[in-house]
Amino acid sequence: MVGFVACGSVSSIKALWETRIKKITKEKEEQRSRTARGEATGRLGVGVWEDRAVLARLKQKLQTEDGRLILRIEHEDWKVLPGCLVQLSQVQEWQIHRTGLQKIPHFISSFQNLLVLDLSRNGVTEIPPQIGSLTRLRELLLSYNRVHFVPEELSGCESLERLELAMNRDLNQLPDQLMHLKNLHHLDLSMNDFTCVPDCVVALSALEWLDMGGNQLEHLPEDIHRMEKLHTLWLQRNRLERLPDSISRMTRLDTLVLSSNHLRDIPPLMEDMSNLRFVNFRDNPLTLDVMLPCRGAKPEDEEGDVEDDREMFGREFMLMYIQESRKRAYAVLNMHCVNQPNDDSPQ
Repeated sequence: MVGFVACGSVSSIKALWETRIKKITKEKEEQRSRTARGEATGRLGVGVWEDRAVLARLKQKLQTEDGRLILRIEHEDWKVLPGCLVQLSQVQEWQIHRTGLQKIPHFISSFQNLLVLDLSRNGVTEIPPQIGSLTRLRELLLSYNRVHFVPEELSGCESLERLELAMNRDLNQLPDQLMHLKNLHHLDLSMNDFTCVPDCVVALSALEWLDMGGNQLEHLPEDIHRMEKLHTLWLQRNRLERLPDSISRMTRLDTLVLSSNHLRDIPPLMEDMSNLRFVNFRDNPLTLDVMLPCRGAKPEDEEGDVEDDREMFGREFMLMYIQESRKRAYAVLNMHCVNQPNDDSPQ
C-alpha cells in the first residue's frame, strides 16, 4: 500500500513539472513574439519619423515665383531623392543644382503638373522612360551631367519647348522619335560627342535655336534647309571641312557661328543670305587670304576691339571672300581660254 502511494506521488510530481515547463516555454515564446513585434513597430515608427523629417526639410525648399510653385535645392547633398517627395506632386518646377544627384527617380511620373525640370550640374546618368508621361513639361534642362542615352519615351513630352543636354560628354545620338516634339524651338547639344547632326533634329519643324558647338561634326546634312524656322545656329569647334550649298536656303538664319573648324571655302550661294546678320569664320584654314580694307582710326577700347575682331571674319568678310573667290575663278577661266589653241591658226 505504501509502495503504491509513492509511485502515484512520483507520477503526480512529474506531470506537475511537465505542465509548468510547458507553461514557462509558452510564456517565453509569447514574450519573444511580443518583443519582435515591438521591434518591428519601432523600426516602422523610426522610418515614419525619418520620412516626416525629410519631407519637412523638402517643404522648406519650396518657393513661389510668378504664381508657380518651385522646389529649389542647391549646393546640398541629395544623391538620391526620397520617395516621400511624391507628397509634393503639386510642384510645377524643379530647380536642383550641384547636389550630386545621380538619377531621376521613376516616380517623376507622379508630377503631372511639372512645367520645368532643371537638374543642371549634377551627376545624372540616365533619363527614365517614365518621363514620357509628363505631357505638360515645357523645359528639360540636363546640361553638365553624365547622360549617355536619351530614351525614345521622351517624345511623349508633347509640350516640350526647350531641351538642353550640353556637356554630357559621351552623348552621341538621339532617338528618331524625338522628331515628334512639334513644339521644341530651343535645343542645346553642345560639348558632346556627336559626329553628325541627328536626323530627328533636322526634322524638328519648330526649331529656332540650335547649338552643336564643341562636338565632332565632320559634315552637315545636305537637307539642312529643312529647318525652315531656324534663326540661330552654333557650330563652332567641330571638324567641318565644307558647307553644303543648301545652307543658303535657310532664309531665316540670322546668326551662324563656324569658328574653329576645318573649312577651306565659303559657298558662293551664301552671298544671297540677306537675313544673315552675324557670321563667324575665325580660325578656319580658308584657301584665300582675304583682308578687309582698313577703316578710319577708332578710339581704343575693349568693346571696339571685340567688335572689330568679330567683323574681321564676319558678314563683310564673307561677302568679300566670295567676291574674291569669284574673281580668281574668272581669272583662271580667262587664262585657260587664252591658252587654248585656235583652230583657225596656221599649223
